[in-house]
Amino acid sequence: MLGGMRDPGRTRERILDAAEELFFRDGIAVTGVDAVAAEAGVAVVTLYKHVGSKDNLLREVLERRLRSWTEHWDVAVADAGSPRERLLAVFDAVETFRAAARPTQWCCFLATASERPVPRDGGDDPVLDLIEQDTRLVTERLGRLAEEAGCTDAATVAEVLLLLYNGVLSSLLRGAPADPVTHARATARAVVDASCRAAAPES
Repeated sequence: MLGGMRDPGRTRERILDAAEELFFRDGIAVTGVDAVAAEAGVAVVTLYKHVGSKDNLLREVLERRLRSWTEHWDVAVADAGSPRERLLAVFDAVETFRAAARPTQWCCFLATASERPVPRDGGDDPVLDLIEQDTRLVTERLGRLAEEAGCTDAATVAEVLLLLYNGVLSSLLRGAPADPVTHARATARAVVDASCRAAAPES
């Protein structure tokens, strides 16, 4: 801090940190901007100056979360030693992402979708657009990686892995089974290996 002045960037991060914790611990609808401001240690007027509105605050929290998740998945794919391992890397990314992320009740995108009604007038909703972006990211990348892994029916394999991925997120909320990532990864490997039998074996 220079000259006793606060760092605006750090203030914004404190606001986003506070919002992420409260939104996905207590619920989005019941968490007011006053509670977020108090948790962040700022005035409500300061919060509005940085984020504009509660909806925009939620959107920024989700954007930051999506960037972080994508970075973890990128690293997991890059570290994988073969096309099949790159396909299965989504489960490695879940583990590293959860280890690094701020503690929350469950998947922020699923939590938001469960609370956010689709606009009746069919209008745009930047928050729901982000949820759809997250879904497209997972779906399209799994499909591409399944093709690169030589799966004979890449689209179906990608759908099965998406189902397992969604199951992991739901199991983490439920608390059972105790290690859903390990179980999902083992099941996914069996699916991938069965689909790739016609391809050349990996060394």
